[in-house]
Amino acid sequence: MRIPLVRGDEPAKDAAEEPPDAGERHRLSVVGGLAALSLDAMASVAYGPEAIVLVLALAGGAGMGFTLPVTLTIAALLTVLTLSYRQVIAAFPEGGGAYGVAGRYLGRRASLVAAASLIIDYVLNVAVSVAAGVAALTSAFPELLPHTPWLCPAVLALITFINYRGIAYSARIFIAPTVVYVGAIVLVIVIGLLREQPVTSEHAAAAQADGLQTVGVLLLLKAFANGCAALTGVEAIANAVPSFRRPRVKRAQRAEVALGALLAVMLIGIALLIERFSIRPVEGVTVLSQVTEGAVGHGAGFYVVQFATVALLALAANTSFGGLPVLARLLAADHHLPHLFALRAERQVHRYGIGFLAVTSALLLVAARGDMNTLVPLFAIGVFVGFTLSQTGMVRHWLADRPRGWRHRALLNGFGALLTGVAAVVVTISKFTEGGWLILVALPALVVLMERIGRAYGRIGDRLELGRTPRPPRPRRSVVVVPIGGVSDLTRQALAAALSLGDRVVAVRVVHPEDADDQRRFLTEWEAWSPGVELVLLHDDRLRLVEPIVRYVRDASQQHVFVVIPELEPEHLWQRVLQNQRGAVLAHALRRDTDAVVCRFRFRLAPLTEPVPAHQSATT
Repeated sequence: MRIPLVRGDEPAKDAAEEPPDAGERHRLSVVGGLAALSLDAMASVAYGPEAIVLVLALAGGAGMGFTLPVTLTIAALLTVLTLSYRQVIAAFPEGGGAYGVAGRYLGRRASLVAAASLIIDYVLNVAVSVAAGVAALTSAFPELLPHTPWLCPAVLALITFINYRGIAYSARIFIAPTVVYVGAIVLVIVIGLLREQPVTSEHAAAAQADGLQTVGVLLLLKAFANGCAALTGVEAIANAVPSFRRPRVKRAQRAEVALGALLAVMLIGIALLIERFSIRPVEGVTVLSQVTEGAVGHGAGFYVVQFATVALLALAANTSFGGLPVLARLLAADHHLPHLFALRAERQVHRYGIGFLAVTSALLLVAARGDMNTLVPLFAIGVFVGFTLSQTGMVRHWLADRPRGWRHRALLNGFGALLTGVAAVVVTISKFTEGGWLILVALPALVVLMERIGRAYGRIGDRLELGRTPRPPRPRRSVVVVPIGGVSDLTRQALAAALSLGDRVVAVRVVHPEDADDQRRFLTEWEAWSPGVELVLLHDDRLRLVEPIVRYVRDASQQHVFVVIPELEPEHLWQRVLQNQRGAVLAHALRRDTDAVVCRFRFRLAPLTEPVPAHQSATT
């Protein structure tokens, strides 16, 4: 039996209708949303245009002449995606983006495919962003290159720590680098467009096109697909609407439009400068650095852009830290991920989602030894799957609701679905042998895993009769079994707790033939104490402790059985290594082999205020 989840078809509450929330200060403003959730898209300006140029340069000058048309096509797709996700934000104010759209209009399986693609993209984004940022840093300081495998986890740990402080806190930290980066790129574009010729053209002679190809449809499609890497991260704001301050929908929509506008301006501006300055790919020099050098020279402005790019590439991982925990919360609410992903800690932090993202990204970085080129072929395949499903779902949305102007909107989303679908196919085919096949394996595996988790929660819900009115509760006779080792204050407290739980309390102790003296001493102490509780001695000839108790509890299964296991909670954490862990072993065996309700009774040792006589000291 499923627990219903409220979806976006209910009207979003306005700020005046919602109760005040002290946690609002830990949520995002429009500027904060751009800083926390759009760094991935912003930083893609550093490698998106270069990805286009690397393909078109294979056809020489004729191919480079298509840089602006290809970029304009990508900008048109960006416009479609921005407008589409603006509508997604309004329709799904609880977040989820492509997952929410696909779930409502395309079915459960399609929604899980969208969710799996987003999860994969978020994890890869963190790994690629950290690796790219470290690569840019080691390019500026070559002496750090041997330390790349250590620098990547260090940068990841820093970003993870900042996000554990809360998404609003991380946004405040990242606002300044974002403003510097965007301002520097826009300034380069403006100055470059005002120049008749580049300040320097020292790289032009080094740019040669070997093995020229004809400019054909396949080449243009590959250039388009490569350049679409600049669109990764556009969906992050729609996935994280609950992270914004009230009114959440309006703030998120404004942030989405601002992101689309800024990204389009930067992409088109850089494309214009590539053609104006006749930029070509050069080994060891990025296209963005050539554009910057041509516009402002090799002075202070050049280094401001370079260092801002390094910072943004490293911090672009923060987009995933803002988006994936919210997506994981929705999946957990729909019973497709463990429910602990829905838990929020102080400062509105989904700590388990952040932890999962950090661990999986760290594993990828370690496996790739921090090499960006090993990870890039895996990047951006998943996000196009999510784009396509989201666009297709929105077409179904317009066909179902049919508001004013629905035909134009459906046509826009349909065209966007076609473009992103083509991009997904082209990127997958072109990157298949470079590691793209891993995504084709990981994506369905993740979908199957989420389906199995959903079925497991469904069976649990049926067993618990969730959604149905249960029978009235009736008291049942019960027996409380307390395994004891000796007569002590720990035994007294455990028996006292047991007497408040059931009708009959039985203290059990396992005895062995070799321990006859210890058994007699225990019986003498027990009789002298006379607690008024039934005592059962379980004889065992094989020196076992757990099995006799499990067998006794199983034989008493005709009653409602509780087992109270008394344990010491030491005063200091390090003292846990002094314990014999028998309680944990016994509890595990009882839960595995019996239907008893097991309670590990922890007796906390208080700090000593005065010396305790030796005969009263406890044995751990």
